[in-house]
Formats: sequence, structure tokens, C-alpha cells
Amino acid sequence: MRKIKLDLEYDGTNYHGWQVQDDAVTIQGIIEERVKRLNGFPTRIYGASRTDAGVHALSQVAAFNTPTIYDTETIKKALNATLPADIRILNADEVENSFNPRDDAIRKIYFYIIANERKSSVFLQRYTSAVRKSLDIDSMIKSSKFLIGEHDFASFMGTGSGIKNTVRKIYSLTVESLHEIDFMSIKLRGNFIKIRIEANGFLRHMVRIIVGTLIEAGRGRISASEVKDILESRNRNLAGPTAPPQGLFLEKILY
Repeated sequence: MRKIKLDLEYDGTNYHGWQVQDDAVTIQGIIEERVKRLNGFPTRIYGASRTDAGVHALSQVAAFNTPTIYDTETIKKALNATLPADIRILNADEVENSFNPRDDAIRKIYFYIIANERKSSVFLQRYTSAVRKSLDIDSMIKSSKFLIGEHDFASFMGTGSGIKNTVRKIYSLTVESLHEIDFMSIKLRGNFIKIRIEANGFLRHMVRIIVGTLIEAGRGRISASEVKDILESRNRNLAGPTAPPQGLFLEKILY
């Protein structure tokens, strides 16, 4: 058996997240159907990050085993030929059989785009989250500083997770104001806020809860010092709401 590593991108709008579910259409499930045709038998695909329903990826990493003798370019073309238009294999490589996309990852990078204006372009509804009231970006930046470093992020973990070790390390967390973004080679002007987080791993809904908390800080409902208290409390009920999924992108997995 050979192991094939896939780099892929997808628009998560029409899917119930990455992970296979019995009664829902997922990205992992769609790709496994195509790999089954390639291998001739059911084959499990392992992904680096379990993105939520509606979340997008610019560079997800996955791997599967295959007995085929096809070269990696042929495998890439064969999969892309039958995948839906909103899932695309960017690259395929043969790797060591010991490679594990999730366990071998050392850092993951996500970013979130907020359209901070009353009316944004209709073309951005799938890829940004709208907050109509003007946000205080300085308050958001000050609040974000307390989250950088190694901490117990239990306050920023969604319900339904069985993970017991809630300590993670955030290497960088930036909040920046943008007045235009590139979309399909078109520059769209407006008021946008981009939140980018690089960490050694993330808990369930962690990025979206951090974003929701920073939005509350931008609205003046939470002070920067209160964000520190929320972090130390290990109490999910004290953090902000979980931000909508459509503004979130998995940017890159680092190995």
C-alpha cells in the first residue's frame, strides 16, 4: 500500500463540515466516495483539521492509502474529474506510510473576515460575517493580546467535545482593519476586519468563540481585562457567542 497526501481547497457552504456523518453530506464523505472508485473498495480519508459546517479551506491536508500504481498527477486529475466544483485537489504527493495529517501537524492557521458595515457586497455573503454596528478595533486588539501564549482555553471550547486537555498555544493573533479585499480577481471596497490566529491546535469552535468574544469587546460589552478573566475562569458561559461559520477560513497547515 502507498500513502497519498492531498492538499485541497473547498467552499464549505453546502456541507455539514469536514467529518463524515451518517445522515449529512460532508467534505470527507464526498472525497471518500471518489477514492472508493479509484481504489475499488471503501477507503478512509484522514484530514488535518475538522472544519465546521459552512467553514471554508484554502489549504486543508488529507491522506489515504491506495494499492494503485497511478502516479500522483494522475490521481489528482482522476479525483478532480469527479469532485463537485466547490472541492478541488490542489496537489497530490506520495508520503511515508507513517504520515498522519492531524498528529504530524505542528501549527494551524485560520482567519476570519468581518464585514463591518450596514450593507456589504452580495458576493461576500458566503465568505464574511456581517456586523452592522461599527466596532472599536483598538479594543479588539487590546483584548486579543491576553489570548496569545500557552493557556487553558476551556472557556473558548464549544459544547459536545470529549477532549480533556484544553491547553493550547497561540503563537500569533492579529486583528487588522481592511478597506478592500480581493475576491475573484475583483477588489471590493468596504470596511472589513480580519482576525488571523496561528496555534499548535484548536478546540471545538475555539476560533469562532474567540472571534465572538472579540466582537463583544469591539461593541464595548467586554473590556480587555475581562477577556483575561474569562480565559482564567475556564467557564464557557462567560465568553462571547460563537461567531457564524461563513467568515472562517482554514488558511494553512504547517508540518
